[in-house]
Amino acid sequence: MDNQLEQKIRGIFEKQKAFFKTHQTKDIAFRKAQLRKFREVFLNHSDALCEALDIDLGKSRKEAEYVEIQIVISELDYLLENIDEWAKPISVESKPDSSGAEVVSKIIHEPYGVNYIIGPFNYPVQLTFSPLIGALISGNTAIIKPSENTPHVAKVLEDIVKESFDESYVAVVQGAIEENTLLLSLPFDYIFFTGSPNVGKIVMKAAAEQLIPLTLELGGKSPTIVHKDADLDKAVQKISYGKWINCGQTCVAPDYIYIHESVKDAFVDKFKAYLKTTYPDGSLGKIGKIVNQNQIKNLAAYLEAAPDKVIYGGNYDLETRHFEATLMENVTWNDKVMQQEIFGPILPILTYTDIDEVLEEINNRPKPLALYVFTESQEFANDILNRTTSGDAEINSTIVHVGSHHLPFGGVGTSGMGKYHGKFSFENFSHSRSVLQVK
Repeated sequence: MDNQLEQKIRGIFEKQKAFFKTHQTKDIAFRKAQLRKFREVFLNHSDALCEALDIDLGKSRKEAEYVEIQIVISELDYLLENIDEWAKPISVESKPDSSGAEVVSKIIHEPYGVNYIIGPFNYPVQLTFSPLIGALISGNTAIIKPSENTPHVAKVLEDIVKESFDESYVAVVQGAIEENTLLLSLPFDYIFFTGSPNVGKIVMKAAAEQLIPLTLELGGKSPTIVHKDADLDKAVQKISYGKWINCGQTCVAPDYIYIHESVKDAFVDKFKAYLKTTYPDGSLGKIGKIVNQNQIKNLAAYLEAAPDKVIYGGNYDLETRHFEATLMENVTWNDKVMQQEIFGPILPILTYTDIDEVLEEINNRPKPLALYVFTESQEFANDILNRTTSGDAEINSTIVHVGSHHLPFGGVGTSGMGKYHGKFSFENFSHSRSVLQVK
């Protein structure tokens, strides 16, 4: 790394350390004022963000506004509305003092300090700025490293941050592995990472060496179970939305389907018909772009390993980075497409007759970030929830939980650690400090 760039990064870090020590960020009014300014600047750059998202990921204006811009604004407004209440000390019962003196106990929420936020490529606006506003509403400062895989978006994110904040409070560092390695060597007070489990291990190892607390938002093969009593039309529509949005590059996307054998043929027919209706000119180019050509090749290798199992789609364009919505059937766990998270618009379909065997397969593998169940039986749904573990789950729906302020979002085990969104963001980026006073 260029020595001048290294010194610049270290200089920003030291500035933020010094600024945090002034205690200005502990003032709720300061936090709210800073985030209101950010809100204004962010909205002023919405056109630029949409253009950049189209270039980097092929997102339509409608999708960009809905899953990137509106989610950030909605989250920000909710935090601003509630921070005064959340930040109040919490009085709790006290154990009596042996002398008989009065004892008062409370919990206060303190910011950690200087945060390092590592953004992903798949939702580069939402999944970079949502953690940021959680960190700031909690009284922290932050250094952000946007994904190098979405360079046009990363540039707009940097422009927004520069116009909104002094770099002693919030700063953006552009770069890739080299810059990230340097940043991870610095003694941050908290790290927030969204990305793949493999990179998550690197981040966690670096944090462990300095005992830095962190949140990991990872991924995994999120299963979808479609029972024989499910509303198949609803299942097709909901699964299709969750799978094809952002060209399948969503950490909570349905990764594969287990469909009951008795309704499998009807389900497949409905899915094909739905795709033909939704994408009448073919789905190539209609659902966004894959982030880079290497990932296109990875996805293509899944199909090339089992060409006879592709029953819909399968076309792609290496140069434009478009990939068609693709269905595969008669898939088993021995197929290449089932060996790791797909992260693209390929949907393998497996069948079952015995739900016990399905749950054994799911439970024998790394814990997924999400699990989806389609059934008209509450008893069946509850049974699935009781006998599985996942970061989060939905019944008769997919990926909607990610946009809720009222639900904590995050993984478990290899799919991540830590929860955020809404009040859970404030709790995630705050240290709960117990205080006992004898009067």
